[in-house]
Amino acid sequence: MSHFVLAAGGTGGHMVPAHALAEELLKRGHQVALITNERGTRFPGLFGGVDVHVLPAGRLSGGPLGWLRAGRAILAGRKMARQLYDEFQPSAVMGFGGYPALPALLAAFKAKIPAAVHEQNAVLGRVNRLVAGRVAAVATAYPDVQRVPGKAEAKVRLIGNPVREEVLALRDKPYPALDEDGVFRVLVTGGSQGATILSDVVPEGLGMLPPVFRTRLQVTHQARAEDIDRVRAAYAGHGIPAELATYLPDLPERLGRAHLVIARSGASTVAELAAAGRPAILVPFAAATDDHQTFNAKELVAAGGARSIPQSRFTPVELAKQMQKMGLDPEALANAARRAKSCGRPDAVRDLADLIVEIGA
Repeated sequence: MSHFVLAAGGTGGHMVPAHALAEELLKRGHQVALITNERGTRFPGLFGGVDVHVLPAGRLSGGPLGWLRAGRAILAGRKMARQLYDEFQPSAVMGFGGYPALPALLAAFKAKIPAAVHEQNAVLGRVNRLVAGRVAAVATAYPDVQRVPGKAEAKVRLIGNPVREEVLALRDKPYPALDEDGVFRVLVTGGSQGATILSDVVPEGLGMLPPVFRTRLQVTHQARAEDIDRVRAAYAGHGIPAELATYLPDLPERLGRAHLVIARSGASTVAELAAAGRPAILVPFAAATDDHQTFNAKELVAAGGARSIPQSRFTPVELAKQMQKMGLDPEALANAARRAKSCGRPDAVRDLADLIVEIGA
């Protein structure tokens, strides 16, 4: 039995893959500890059986004063991580990006503990770029990842993005049958925080569909709390049955029933679409760092499993047009589902666990 430390920033994109790896390592009989920030403790249902440690971590922004505050927080976090390592004696440390991972990785370098990073996006994030030259391996989710430093290119290992077991189980289930007169289920999700632009555009876009198509729709829409009432009213105004929620604890089940997904192209979303084999219309978040969501969508789009609409062109008219192209031909939609599934990497969590065990040995 070995001990491993996982370090992840407090967003769903970092926390979900870290959780999947923790579960796999626990199944193998290892002990796992998590280093994160306050936000990372707020995700329900994650990291059962794992010791969670909240460490200070500064964000390198805000000019000289901001950098100074960040530097102090990072040094304090590194000191606390070293104390944890002295007690826990980890064989290896795996960082998942985000500033909360930085003190843990710096402490690993100082203590000469083998370390690796996992990059969920198709553009290497700032913290992972900063440490890429010093880690033993850079695990990636896509064959083509932007902004990998030259000195780290030889360390790149294509792993994929680990997804929850409930999502992975959908690979063994067929794409739901879609009769020409049957119900057409649409799942709308903007990630863990929802997305106001989806709430603004999707109800109006679906309302523009021909009646023969619109009357078949059944929508599940994850939205921000402040948007829910107006979004519910918009669907009702178009006569479209819709279920609204700020959080979907049964998201894997909803994904399994969906014929089409309309979503952001965050790393976890794209990985789950590919794992389950569900066609999608993706709207990359325009303000994402290094425009990484546009790059995240590329593999799925190139395979024919999704369509991507830039946020600047995401209008009700454009959505209605793309919906009709994808939704009015059941065979084309089933084919898109197969193409999406071809991009899945179902062994990602196993391969990532093998990697951390390997470098820890």
